[in-house]
Amino acid sequence: MDGNKLSSPRPFTPPTTEEDRLLWLRLIRSRRVGPATFFRLFTEHGSAAAAFEALPGIARASGLSDYTPCTHKAAERELSLGRSKGAHLLCLGDPDYPAALAALSDPPPVLWVMGQLRLLEQPAVALVGARNASSLGLRTARKLAEGLGFHGFTTVSGLARGIDAAAHGASLKSGTVAVMAGGVDMIYPQENAPLAAAIADQGLRISEQPIGLQAQARHFPRRNRLISGLARAVIVIEAAEGSGSLITARDALDQGREVLAVPGHPLDARAAGCNQLIRGGAVLVRDVADVIEALENSVAPRTQPTANPSDTPQHAPQRPPAKPLDTLSLHRMILDSLGPAPVAEDQLLRDLGQPGATVAAALLFLELDGRVLRQPGGLLSRA
Repeated sequence: MDGNKLSSPRPFTPPTTEEDRLLWLRLIRSRRVGPATFFRLFTEHGSAAAAFEALPGIARASGLSDYTPCTHKAAERELSLGRSKGAHLLCLGDPDYPAALAALSDPPPVLWVMGQLRLLEQPAVALVGARNASSLGLRTARKLAEGLGFHGFTTVSGLARGIDAAAHGASLKSGTVAVMAGGVDMIYPQENAPLAAAIADQGLRISEQPIGLQAQARHFPRRNRLISGLARAVIVIEAAEGSGSLITARDALDQGREVLAVPGHPLDARAAGCNQLIRGGAVLVRDVADVIEALENSVAPRTQPTANPSDTPQHAPQRPPAKPLDTLSLHRMILDSLGPAPVAEDQLLRDLGQPGATVAAALLFLELDGRVLRQPGGLLSRA
């Protein structure tokens, strides 16, 4: 957890009726509503129904006169299509919703899953790496996946060619979870269709995206965050500098997960990212014993303790409350305080010196207006 009160508004009561589930779908599928905005709306209005009803007015207040939320028909179509393909919809708070994802600062409000739900109850380790992996890298992935399965761990990966496919294939019997960048029913790349079918039968496929959505480049970073979020640790096997696997490793660090890497030859570009991770403090992995040792020695991430008034020095200077700003001035101040580099929301609140509820409402307007981007981990940047 990131300690940010505005971005951690759980626990949520899951929907109990079909109509409630449709409302959750309509809210999260509405334009410019991501997980963080979903939680903010839900918290401020008390229910998905009230949040959805307020959404058009909020959009109009932020200058979006042509805003149209997701229709009942569109949500109904997605729900029906998903069920017809054998997928199951999980909402945050459902008993089967993965606890590891629920603990994130902004988990997906809804997930589509296809396969063996029991795998979400087992401890998991993610294996990621190069698509154009070497034969040695593929053998390493298979060996690690088999060893982790022997020790009772589910393998999580992204169903890409190369390292991902090798890890999934080697852990089909022991348990494997494929996190999809597009819809849970949309296989990419197509060459992995037989493997994807086997995972749906023996393992589990999972996605936060709508049924039938073809994966696009912008979906993969979000997918990577779910890979690391589901796992206790992320192992990187062959990753070039700037690769998506390093994004997954960075997400893992942000989420308090362990990061491990298999070293490679310094002249092999596919090993550059792994060697860089090890230089930065990642655990060096030679075999599965190194992974088990790292997991045994790891400490669960600690939540930020609640401040005790008695811990505050009695003579600490108190900053006087800032003068309230009008809406336009507050919007301008927020935008002036943000740039392309992400800033923690709690830091922004401290910098602005304005009431949290007032800033929260202004941020929601700016998010819906497309001028502020909310990123994983409670971070904000200017669009």
